[in-house]
Amino acid sequence: MTTRQDSLSHAQTVKRLFIKAERTPAQMLMMRLAILVTLVSMILAIFWFDREGLKDQIDGHVSFSDVAYFTAMTITTVGYGDIVPVSKRARIADTIFVTPLRLVIWLVFLGTAYELVLQRWLEARRMTHIQKTLNQHLIICGFGHGGKSCASEAVARGTPASQVLILERNTSELALAAEAGYIGLLGDATREQDLIDAGIDRASSVLICLGRDDAAVLTVLTVRQLNPKVRIVCSVAEEENIKLISQAGANATVAPSIVGGYLMADSIASAHVADYIHDLMCVDGHVRLVERPARADEIGKAMRDLSPGLVVRLLRQNERIGFWEGPRAKVQTGDVLIEIQANAIA
Repeated sequence: MTTRQDSLSHAQTVKRLFIKAERTPAQMLMMRLAILVTLVSMILAIFWFDREGLKDQIDGHVSFSDVAYFTAMTITTVGYGDIVPVSKRARIADTIFVTPLRLVIWLVFLGTAYELVLQRWLEARRMTHIQKTLNQHLIICGFGHGGKSCASEAVARGTPASQVLILERNTSELALAAEAGYIGLLGDATREQDLIDAGIDRASSVLICLGRDDAAVLTVLTVRQLNPKVRIVCSVAEEENIKLISQAGANATVAPSIVGGYLMADSIASAHVADYIHDLMCVDGHVRLVERPARADEIGKAMRDLSPGLVVRLLRQNERIGFWEGPRAKVQTGDVLIEIQANAIA
């Protein structure tokens, strides 16, 4: 229970830090000003219509300017005593109506000061702290269906949720990201400054799930310019854009719709292939697909002879070698192995 409460508390903090308010500061200020004018006018009206219950200690006559002056003194709780309520009705009206309105006015003042000054100062400090502490973190650009899946799978594979930063333009999606424990940053992945704010220079990987190939290309180019070494994985909508995005600097491209189409077509004739592929890809499956470098004790051995996993492919420079390719399928120094392993989690 304590862990869950801590998680929710962290999510709420993140949400306050990075989710933009629905109204601009100017709109919020005008709205609060209108509330203040309305409340002050109500107090002024109460005193004016009950001015017979007020007494001016100086000249004994209560004019409109005196009522306006007494209203200001009452709201600010100064109370010089030169104008005072003397009738029971005036005192009751002051107690029942004016005092609550005065408290509301002070709450509006304090709330405005907090939202326009104190909150922004605190958020700026927290944002600076987070930017300093984030290092080798994962940036996910876009938090649609693909982005959500990427984030949850990355956390399941060992990345702390606090090291996952979501860069998204939709505040409602950022609210969901914050509730899940991720860091949400309101911004546009194609903008250089927003990527800098996300700590792109210290990130370990960037996953781009924007749903639009034109925005994806621009994001890849911008990310690669800001951090030449970061690993970029990009989701592609159209097959014809895979080469373009790779040339822009992406280390890997994934076309969800194309892969899904392949599996759907294959499922026409097979009942279990799609399920097995899903099992391979998910961290909670019974088996998992692992990419690793060849070990020293494996050099010279055929792929079929390696254990305990099942090596299904060798990557040798730009070559892809299958386990059926005879002498070529023997492990050499520098080879990368694609291996199916039993999943201990399952």
